[in-house]
Amino acid sequence: MTESVHEHVAIAEHKGEPLRRVTFGKPGDLLACYDLLAKGSKSFSAASRLLPRHVRDASAVLYAFCRVADDAVDLGMDDCRVDRLRMRLDRAYAGERLDGPVDRAFSDLVVAFDLPKLVFSALLEGFEWDANGRVYTSFSDTLSYCARVASTVGVAMTAIMTDRQPHVLSRACDLGLAMQLTNIARDVGEDARNGRLYLPRHWLDEERVDVERFMADVKPLPGIERVTLRLLDEADRYYRRAEAGIRVLPWSVRPAIFAARYIYADIGRVIRKRSGDSVTDRAVTSKLRKMLHLGRAIVSSWSRPGPALYDPCAPETAFLVNALARNAKPPEFSP
Repeated sequence: MTESVHEHVAIAEHKGEPLRRVTFGKPGDLLACYDLLAKGSKSFSAASRLLPRHVRDASAVLYAFCRVADDAVDLGMDDCRVDRLRMRLDRAYAGERLDGPVDRAFSDLVVAFDLPKLVFSALLEGFEWDANGRVYTSFSDTLSYCARVASTVGVAMTAIMTDRQPHVLSRACDLGLAMQLTNIARDVGEDARNGRLYLPRHWLDEERVDVERFMADVKPLPGIERVTLRLLDEADRYYRRAEAGIRVLPWSVRPAIFAARYIYADIGRVIRKRSGDSVTDRAVTSKLRKMLHLGRAIVSSWSRPGPALYDPCAPETAFLVNALARNAKPPEFSP
């Protein structure tokens, strides 16, 4: 039987087993998650269209949970809101669903794919850092933030798509780091106007940027632009390492993950064309270029992994790799 996203039943296949069904909440809950995906991330939504149905459904649920949690920060999260998010996470893992489509679907997701709670606790910790105005002194501090708000999603997606081998999880973490570094570079101006700064302070000190003055009067500065370009150089390094991991994923998911990699990296290309200025305007990629990257992704999916596959993970992401690798239980699908 062919299922529609209007239904709450997803079809899944794992390691050649017969097709089985995984429920995501009540009828309509999965569609609500897809709506959040379509409205919240055009880049990820475009790339996800290349995923096989069972992975696409699970990724929509994963994205929806991350989106509603992140929205709580943007609405001005305080300690009570943090506690409520953690309560929602606790109840999802206890099977005590709150009366909402995302919570119901997410609760089924973590059970079906046996996703460790530590991963999503780390995600909420990253959002808490946003709420508390954490200062990122070193590049390692910035990477620690990226690990929580992006690499967490990368390892969860890997657990959904394939076996939980440490080297594959490490490369998934690299992709998360790269994409979040790109996001930070893209949103320097927007974040500063909202009182947030993720650029490493040590790098800004080296460029003699007066951070307090910049935050009080957000405008393009040569020092900010040089630091932004430096951040993009680091992102490119992690993108390159991540490619080796993408190439050992199941063939059916490689084009979508490569597409996400290329589309996000293209944001960096736009910023470089502007000499690192992401304060004056927010960098975006055109629909045409996204289509070109979709084709490029299919071609890249045929290439070999390369030696970077077995590089050690970034120290800032080791806790995520260990959590998933030690929890390597295949997903159990409901009959």
